[in-house]
Amino acid sequence: MVTPYPIRPITEEELPALHAVLEHAFHSGPLPDQALARVTARIEFDRTVAAFDGGTMAGTAGAFSFRMRIPGALAAVAGVSLVGVLPSHRRRGVLSSLMRHQLDDVHERGEAVAALFASEAGIYGRYGYGRASWPAGHSLRGGEGALVRGAPTDDGLRVRIAEPDSARAELAKVYDAVLAERPGFIARNGAWWDRALADEPEDRAGASPLRCVLAGDPAGPRGYALFSGHERWDEDAFLPDASIEVREVITADPAATAAIWGDLLSRDLTTEFHAGLRPVDDPLLHLLADPRRVRARITDGLWVRLVDVGSALAQRRYACPVDVVIEVADGTCGWNQGRWRLTAAGPGTPVAGAGGPEKGVSGTCSRTRDPADIALPAHALGAAYLGGTRLGPMAGAGLITELRPGALAALSAALSWDPAPWCPMIF
Repeated sequence: MVTPYPIRPITEEELPALHAVLEHAFHSGPLPDQALARVTARIEFDRTVAAFDGGTMAGTAGAFSFRMRIPGALAAVAGVSLVGVLPSHRRRGVLSSLMRHQLDDVHERGEAVAALFASEAGIYGRYGYGRASWPAGHSLRGGEGALVRGAPTDDGLRVRIAEPDSARAELAKVYDAVLAERPGFIARNGAWWDRALADEPEDRAGASPLRCVLAGDPAGPRGYALFSGHERWDEDAFLPDASIEVREVITADPAATAAIWGDLLSRDLTTEFHAGLRPVDDPLLHLLADPRRVRARITDGLWVRLVDVGSALAQRRYACPVDVVIEVADGTCGWNQGRWRLTAAGPGTPVAGAGGPEKGVSGTCSRTRDPADIALPAHALGAAYLGGTRLGPMAGAGLITELRPGALAALSAALSWDPAPWCPMIF
């Protein structure tokens, strides 16, 4: 695509200019030295590009080389981030040029899928990204967090306080156990654990340092929570008014889930609890004695883009057998345009990169000239890819056309997955 704003990878010396673009775009300030060092450790400079207007960096876009859990496999996924355009250069095609350049690069690298968190929900659909996960923010008031009678217990399970960074190996063991099952999880290396445990004093806004509790037994850790507290008092009445902000709760089994939430929600002197970016199928909603007390707000989380339709559909597994011809409309990645036959007929062979035995039905996807059973745009297929967005509502909105009766329900059932997709950290 011809653009008046040439695009190229940045150098490490150009990092300040990249951050200046993002500061203007997101109304933020300069990063502290430690935070800047962590960002630098994560950046892949050959995948971090900028558009230039003469000597001015006008827009930026980056990608991380992730291994992400998809239904039935651990796959290479481009994690898109660092996207911003100077306010002075909006509405000039800078973002479109960057997105197309990036998708071409992802395709050339052989990654079949890209994913991102959107700063604005109206931006990325036009580049073929669809809303693939639906996290929720949960708020509870003090006294509303009692667990249901008969909540799972384990006499060998203990909850203890730990220093987050010192407990990193134990946290990683729990996280990796959930990574093996939950679509949307990304494999974390040291740099991404640094991001997950980041706790700059200047970013606390008066809250405590990051806290950690671990649930485990003699065999090892089974769950953890990362959270901070904010001390407040009604000075006139001398009444406590503290709050707890939960950054992350990851648990590997029901008893650990009940133990961690039971510890957090029973904390003394606390009048408000908030846990953001929770999975839409959070077990907490079934553990509470009065789930109506949860003030929940569901929003969009991961947006997914199938960069190579055939490879993307072949590398995941399916909830049930299916044989359907899909006609894909894709104006950005023209190589996806056309008809594809997806067939999943039985357990088959292990999915490449899965890392072990996997549930579900393996499938194949290839070009075909057979008549289409379903017609849909690329963003609808991306939305359904992780198994958390059903096709029926999109068809009801006019985004998908069923050309053979029964094909829509069959494909939607095959694409569905349990558990629901969830990424617990914005990248």
